[in-house]
This record gives sequence, structure tokens and C-alpha cells, in this order.
Amino acid sequence: MAILTLPDEAYCARFGPTPSYAPVGGWDQREPDRLVKTHCCFCGVQCGIQLKVKDDQVIGFEPWEEFPVNQGKLCPKGVKRYLQNGHPDRLLAPLIRSESGFRQSSWDEALNKTVEAIKSIQAKYGKDAFAFLGGASMTNEKAYLNGKFARVALGTANIDYNGRLCMVSAGAANRMAFGIDRAANPWSDIPLAKVILIAGSNVAECFPILTDYIWRARDQGAKIIIIDPRITPLARTADLFLPVRPGRDSALAHGILHVLIERRWVDESFIAEHTKDFEKVRALVKTYTPGVTEGITGVPAASILKAAELWGPAESSMLLHARGIEHHTKGVENVLSYINLVLATGRIGKPGCGYGTITGQGNGQGGREHGQRCNQLPGGRDINHPDHRQFIADFWGVLESELPRQGLTACEIFEAIEQGEIKGLITISFNPLVSIPEANRTRAALEKLEFYGAIDFFLNETARHADVVLAGSLQEEDEGTVTTGEGRCVRLRQAVKPPGRARVDWHIICDLANRLGKGELFCYSNAEEIFNELTAASQGGPIDYSGMTYERIENSMGLFWPCPAPGHPGTPRLFEGGRFFHTDSKARFHAYDYRPPAEDVDAEFPIFFTSGRVVSQYLSGTQTRRIGSLVDQYPEPLCEMHPRLAEKLGIDDRELVTVITRRGEITVPAQIVKTIRPDTVFIPYHWPGKKAANQITHRALDPISKIPEFKVCACRVEKAAGANGHASIVLESPRRK
Repeated sequence: MAILTLPDEAYCARFGPTPSYAPVGGWDQREPDRLVKTHCCFCGVQCGIQLKVKDDQVIGFEPWEEFPVNQGKLCPKGVKRYLQNGHPDRLLAPLIRSESGFRQSSWDEALNKTVEAIKSIQAKYGKDAFAFLGGASMTNEKAYLNGKFARVALGTANIDYNGRLCMVSAGAANRMAFGIDRAANPWSDIPLAKVILIAGSNVAECFPILTDYIWRARDQGAKIIIIDPRITPLARTADLFLPVRPGRDSALAHGILHVLIERRWVDESFIAEHTKDFEKVRALVKTYTPGVTEGITGVPAASILKAAELWGPAESSMLLHARGIEHHTKGVENVLSYINLVLATGRIGKPGCGYGTITGQGNGQGGREHGQRCNQLPGGRDINHPDHRQFIADFWGVLESELPRQGLTACEIFEAIEQGEIKGLITISFNPLVSIPEANRTRAALEKLEFYGAIDFFLNETARHADVVLAGSLQEEDEGTVTTGEGRCVRLRQAVKPPGRARVDWHIICDLANRLGKGELFCYSNAEEIFNELTAASQGGPIDYSGMTYERIENSMGLFWPCPAPGHPGTPRLFEGGRFFHTDSKARFHAYDYRPPAEDVDAEFPIFFTSGRVVSQYLSGTQTRRIGSLVDQYPEPLCEMHPRLAEKLGIDDRELVTVITRRGEITVPAQIVKTIRPDTVFIPYHWPGKKAANQITHRALDPISKIPEFKVCACRVEKAAGANGHASIVLESPRRK
């Protein structure tokens, strides 16, 4: 079936002619009518920004120097984020699939068609045959509404979100170790640390503004340790770089802890007073000598000793990590093994002493707090806990027996579609065809659905398979809040209205709920009313926002949760005084022995494959691949490989290579660099179709978090069949017609 996007004429009818892409300096020099203080729409740092608005269009930005996190600084994506607002691909009306592609429709027709499909599928196959997938870049208000809509209006257990591909290993480990899921420290504690250990995070490219915090610590004498298979930009300036073999992260943490114990650099008093189960860990790591650990991880024994020598005696220290140690079938175990280093030295809950997980998505923290996960109710409550269920049932005014139980995670939902158990699906701000491993399986599952509806602002690659596309809203087109990676809840301000006949996302959700007969539970006149309901629903829960209001958040430049009362100042630094959030106030050590990845290298597939992000692109690229200057920076995926590997394979720089795994293959230009292990290749994942790295990644899941193992699988690399000379880099983006 033909797949159509909206023609350029739809854009021109509203805004007039526009160039094919915006030049680097921006194309609109008009004086703005107003400046709107809000936040960047990309990563979890959520930098403050002022959007320039003219005639209900975003035409540029000004620095917001007063916002304390970034003080006016922005990364390349933040500087250009405003350019997506007037893109010709912007969805301006609902679309319905026809025999010749998509056609525009009225809202009544599109919503009625969606509701008819929901009712038909659930009548035939049961409530859980219809699933809902949300996003972690949306506001807290929408995350809350998604969970309520799925459980009350759809009545399905099968709701999850794309944060299942991002932060869930860290979240599960945080709860297991600390009893709560949040970074222990504000970013402002980073410059106070004397040692900073960064495991599996390419900070300089993925979270550039945090690099400034780390450099400030370095300028005050801090030592920086980086753990990664690649010498990332920040690693080039580090005091110690540990080039870990992919999939061996927990073994490396065990090896460092072995030395700390041997040299008596652990805080026995803190361990005895504030933790449990250290003796199990002490026994486990006894066998992880530097020599044994080197054999597993590929990190020289001398470097393991050096890491312990830096970390152990330090006056203060911070541990930061991200997806590099989390995207594994043992991601939770990896995170817990690194948390053991923090707890063993007792350096947490004090200025410059603590722990943080660097959040990838714009609302990766808040998006996992308010009930859009399959195992969670608002306020971080457990959907399987009787008291938690009863509280939310009473709050919503429904019977506890009517609340669905725990459903399937995001990847499991697609497996259930494959098996014919799920027949219908709605997604919002989620592009699983690009972001879920084994893309060919995802595509086949989409084609098997009896009905698929997508809510989004661009026709992303997954939405092109939809029966109905509901034109939703960009971040700057709605009010709301998000919660940053440090746990700070901040305000988003509406700068412009959705263009054409596009609508604010939460209006769409409420309209669907009304047509499903639950309208009385979804009566909101503005986003603030949803937020007030969210905060009340969180009261007394593990994640308590009940003392927050829009006014307080704005006046305080954000509030850190827990904030359990109107007069409470919020909690920037957790665990002060050594009190954790388990019922006995003690943190937990966890002793997980190292185990190999689900798919390790062998004679047939002898090279490690890993994937990640680049500085100019974001997630599945739905937004950033439509911003010309960002595409110009990195127009297509490249395969990073070490010169020794390239020489062995007879491959030159920019020559086309084919990377093959047991699931498929991808052909891209080679990029010969000395900044990667010789046994590993790396391809960024922001592109669709034949350039999608997730064609070849492995969908094996962590048994606790159900996150896929994006960061390691086995591959082989060959010169591309028919390749003749070097590949030319061609700009390929939805903005090119």
C-alpha cells in the first residue's frame, strides 16, 4: 500500500513558502512578539530556554541565563530545536488510511473509527487484546493521563512506554538498593566531587551541558574515570580510561571492589550502620582479583588497581552512569554492582558524594513515575500491591476489582502481537519500528494488527503503518511539567498553538475516553487541573509530588521530589544522614556474579556490535532528522571500527561495509577511528529502514527490567558486496523531497 505524508502545500497554505531546509543561522530575523520561558524538548537535562514567538510561530530562541541548570548554555540540538516547529512534514489534521495512501479526515471521523475498532476488538477478543504504548518525552500530565486512560477507559492491562528501552534497569536497581528510584544528588553536587566515575555514558555527545559540571570538578582538582568500549570525547580528557569489553561491566565493578576491600578502603562503620548484605558481596568479589578481572573484561589489571586507588581514598566522589551499563540482559545487575562501590565507601547523601543516573529522554524520570508503566500506578505505586490498588481505585472512583493487573512490557507487547494475542494498538510519541531491536519482527507485527492508531506530530516510520493517525502536539504547543534527570520538576510553557487542525495530545486522549463512555473521569479544562490531580494521586506514595503547584515550581525554578506538603522545600539531595527509603532505612548490597551477554562472540560472528547516539541526533530521529543543520552534522549512520580491524578486513575509511548478525545486516560507510576497541564496531541508531541499526540488534531481555540488550551482540563485518571505492555521504532526511 502506498505511504503518503502531507504535501508541502498543506504547510504553505498556512505559513507561506519556505526553503527546503533552514540554514544554520536560522531563517527568520523578525523581531518577536514575546519570549516564552520553557525547556528544551530533548534529553533529561531539560535545559532552560526562551522561545521567540512571532504571529503564533516559534522563530528562534534566546538564552535563559537565570535557569540554574544550564545558565543559558545549550547543546547543538537545543540551539536548533525550534526549527522543527514550522516543518512542512508537520501533521496538520487527522489522517485515515485509504487504498491510495493516507487522506485527511475530520476529527469526528478519525476518533469514531478509532473507538469503533477498540470496541470491536475488545468485544471479540477481550479487554487485554488492545494495547497502549506511551512515551517518556511527554509531560508528567500526559504520562499520568495515559495510565488512567488505558486502565479506566480501555480497561487493558497492556500499557507500557518507550522508557522500557531506556531507564528501567536503573530504576529497578535504584529501588532494590535504595528503596526509591531517583538520582541521589542534584547536578550541582558534581563539581564538589574529588573523583567522578562515569560508566557507560557518552556525556559530551548525549548530555553536553553536563560536561561543564564535570570540567568544573576537574578544574578544581577532581580525577575523572571513564568506563566504556569507546574513547568518547570526555574520555580523551580523563585521568583514567577503562576500555571494557562489551557486556562485562559487572565483572569490572567486582574487580574494583575487590581491591577496595583488600586495601581497606571501605567504610566499615557506614556499612554496619546503614546497609545490609555486604558480607554476601564481600564473599562474591573475593575471586575477582585484578588478574581474573582483566581476563573477563579486557581491562588491564594495572588500570583496575589504579581505578581503586583513585576511588578508594577519595575525600568525596560521584558515580554517574547511563545506558552503556543498562542496555543489557543483566542491566539491573550491572547497575547494582556499581552502586556497591558507592555504598561500600559510604560516600552518598553528602555534598559532592553520591550517585546519579543520566536520563536519556526528555522526561525519562517523570515518564516512569506516574502510572504509564505496566507494573505501576500513579505516585510510583505497585499495581500488584493491594493497598496501592485500593488507594488509586478509590481516588479514581472505580472498583478495585475493575483495575487491570500487571500487563506486558513494550517488547513483550510486540511478541504478543506476533502470537495473535494482541489485535489492536495505540501509540503516542513512540517510534518502535526504529527504536525496538529486530526491526523486521516489529514491522511484521505491525502488519498483523487488526487496527493500529498513532498519535504524533510527524508521520514517523511506525505511524506510516497506522490505520488512523491523530495529529498531536509538539512540546511547545502545550502546558505542563517534566521531571529532569536530577529529580527536579520544571514547568513547560505553551509558546504557540498546534497548527492547522492538530490538537493538544491530552485533548485527544480525553476525547477518546469520552467516546468510550468514561468522559466523567476525564473532565479537564487545562493541563494544570491534570497536574493537580496527579499530585493528589501521589500523596503518601513512594513518589510524592503532593506539595507541588505550578506556581511553586515556577517561583523555585523547579522543585525536587519528594515534596510531600505545600510548605515543604523539596529534596534536592536524598539519603542525608544515611537514611534510605526501605522500611528499616538501610540500603541494600546485592551480590550478582558476572554472567556473559545473551549472545557472545564466536568463530562465525567474532566481533562485538554495539550501538548508541551521536551529538546531533536524538532517539529515533523523528525530530532531529527534520532539522537541516543537525542532519548536515551527521547525515547518515557510520560504522566505527579500529584501524587494526579495518586493516585485517581490508577496509578503507568511508568504504561501504556490511555488518551482519543472526538477525540481519546493515550496509553503511566505515569510519576508521582509534577510539574504539579493535574487537568492537559501533553504529548509531537514529535512522530508519535499511539504515536502522536495530535491524541487527538483539531483543533478549533483562529478566527484571525487561530492557533489551542493545549494547552487545555478535557480528561479522565484510566489505559490502559490489562496493567500488569509497562511499559518498548523501543527505537523506524526511525534509528532502
